[in-house]
Amino acid sequence: MLPLRECRESLTDELLRRPASADFSGDPLRPIIASMLAGRALDEGILPATLGLAPSDFEALWQAYFPGPHLRLENGKCEDIPEIDDLIALLLDYRGGPAQIFDWMARIVAYGCAGRDHLWQDLGLANRGELSVLMQTAFPALAALNVGDMKWKKFIYRHYCSRDGIYVCPAPSCGECADYAKCFAPEE
Repeated sequence: MLPLRECRESLTDELLRRPASADFSGDPLRPIIASMLAGRALDEGILPATLGLAPSDFEALWQAYFPGPHLRLENGKCEDIPEIDDLIALLLDYRGGPAQIFDWMARIVAYGCAGRDHLWQDLGLANRGELSVLMQTAFPALAALNVGDMKWKKFIYRHYCSRDGIYVCPAPSCGECADYAKCFAPEE
């Protein structure tokens, strides 16, 4: 049996070997989505099996990026958060263009914010670098505002709260996070 890391790499490579439709073959988000799907197939992250998308949108994403048989994906432990629509709206305000993929990524990232770990982990990605590529590609204006390289979930919530004038911010489960001391230590 392959170690988890090798399984993830194998699944990601399998997806990337599939020919994407012409409009999506060179999309820089394609390897990120492949990693996210591989993570979900290995029960990493908290996203639902459709990544937080409507089933028809998930099918459209799948057929555009990785036509062929689906990986076996099951629901993660995604919790409902009352601010989900507000987070989606915030991300949509900063999307990188009118293409449908940016709308889909706004929903996926917002659903990832419902988890208890770092956003890259809750999305089922392999590392924080993949999340940075996702943010810089799908939400470039928002990513440009993160000049202090703050952890993405904390940054999104801080931006959401300051934008909407919320003084007691609902950042999810920070007290339960293993990196609580790092996130809430003095900024240096």
